[in-house]
Amino acid sequence: MGLLRLMALAALASQPGVAGGAEAAGNASGAGLIEFSVGKFRYFKLNRPFPEEAVLRNISSNSTFLIFQIHSQYLNTTVSFSKTLLPSTSGTGTDKGLVFILRPEQSMCSWYLETLEAEPVQNLAIPLSYSERDPIPGGCNLEFDLDVDPNIYLEYDFFETTIKFAPANLGYARGADSPPCDTKTGQDSRWRLQYDIYQYFLPENDLTEEGLLKHLQRMAEVPQVMASAMKVVTLTANDKTSVSFSSLRGQGVIYNVIVWDPVLNTSAAYVPAHTYACSFDATEGNCSSLGRVSTKVFFTLFALLGLFICFFGHRFWKTELFFIGFIFMGFFFYILITRLTPIKYDVRLVLTAIAGSLGGIFLVAAWWRFGILTLCMLCVGLVLGFLVSSVSFFTPLGNLTIFSNDAVFWVTFSCIVVLIPVIFIGCQRILNILTCGFIGSYSVVLAIDSYMYTSLSYIALNVLKRALSPHFRRAFTNVPFQTNDFIILAVWGMLAVSGITLQIRRERGRPCFPPHPYKLWKRERERRVTNILDPSYHIPPLRERLYGRLTQIRELFQKEQPAGERTPLLL
Repeated sequence: MGLLRLMALAALASQPGVAGGAEAAGNASGAGLIEFSVGKFRYFKLNRPFPEEAVLRNISSNSTFLIFQIHSQYLNTTVSFSKTLLPSTSGTGTDKGLVFILRPEQSMCSWYLETLEAEPVQNLAIPLSYSERDPIPGGCNLEFDLDVDPNIYLEYDFFETTIKFAPANLGYARGADSPPCDTKTGQDSRWRLQYDIYQYFLPENDLTEEGLLKHLQRMAEVPQVMASAMKVVTLTANDKTSVSFSSLRGQGVIYNVIVWDPVLNTSAAYVPAHTYACSFDATEGNCSSLGRVSTKVFFTLFALLGLFICFFGHRFWKTELFFIGFIFMGFFFYILITRLTPIKYDVRLVLTAIAGSLGGIFLVAAWWRFGILTLCMLCVGLVLGFLVSSVSFFTPLGNLTIFSNDAVFWVTFSCIVVLIPVIFIGCQRILNILTCGFIGSYSVVLAIDSYMYTSLSYIALNVLKRALSPHFRRAFTNVPFQTNDFIILAVWGMLAVSGITLQIRRERGRPCFPPHPYKLWKRERERRVTNILDPSYHIPPLRERLYGRLTQIRELFQKEQPAGERTPLLL
């Protein structure tokens, strides 16, 4: 068998172009072998009944360890040191890798690839070599199954995405013993190593397999990662090897960790991991159809009302008050029922719409009966302040370490919210028109997000997540800002500026706000009572009119009586 294997390797090596770069694609050869070259990407497909053996030959003597990594979009692939799959010698997932510690004089190594999926799986794989000066990713693993584990383990839910990885160890020469992990804590041990966490966003609304595998090539090697991705945070050996990010449903994100040795100025990359924060296999709410019907209906109606408020809110004062009250009551009610009850999302959304409508009606009724302009403008100013504060924490300011403390975050957030109505206390009409323009136009942005992904929706969504999840405080809230976002930002700005300009020009020379409705109604009623020349004076009271209507309706259902003698009496 050994002779046959060597003959197969020789025949495979004699074929030109087998170990090509990223453009090479296809299935395994007839001998069941896939040959790789160091630093060259290769596309290939795996089928369920046919496990493949992978081979890497002509390994440089300067290399002391190799990292082989394999990627697929959402179907799992298994990579193993041997044909027998054991937890300590294999890994299964969409982004998996193995570390090969090379022996003296070793110039070839092999491993096995297979999939248990029913359909063929398109894969991208590459082996990378490192020298004895480079740190070994996952070399001090104590948490996961592999002895040396270079993988990044990723978990996500609606609120956050968390990545975990095993600590690295210092590099060493072939045949030497590995440095101890925890016996020393000085500069001559692995405790001097640092970990740079990188984040890379795929193009928005791109869920294609081809796009993912193409961009994964930029996140495998250290120079490409540093040039293409954004460094989020640097961890020391004393920090916990776990980092959380805000989940972006439907948005592809690739994460990687670069371990750096500051003494030798060398580095190595872990195996990158990707996520869309959604499932391709789910029957409802999968990556291809993120927006629920209830969400689309809710935010479409909300946007239509918001668009009306953007251009006519100040003129139609009561409609605007209903809109503001709806936002106030709906926001707090949704947080309350989400944290206290396990009811489904669609039911929560319906109850939120009902509660928001009651809140809007209550604010309109309070204005009609009491006419307290200061109270109404306080609500209006707080809603605008909420948007301003949310935008402030949407910037890199929100990722400052100090704001991971809930008390600091909410006090700062509330101060910004309250500051807006205080600043505009002397020009309430301007405050009201600004609120109509910005809040009304932002409702259009939220409606767009229910049909296609846009990062601008996370201006409000990040605050909602912070209020709903106690663990979201530790998450980094970075989002991509790409072509779609610039277009939607321009639409938001044009709508806001147009609405504000139109209302300021139209309201010039008019009273700032309408008079107290209850006083007008009371004065009109008294005038009608005392002025007999007013035609409305002769209108019966409401109770008598209702009684008359009921009498007419009752007569419709009564049986007609016999007419009897109709001849007039002759006197």
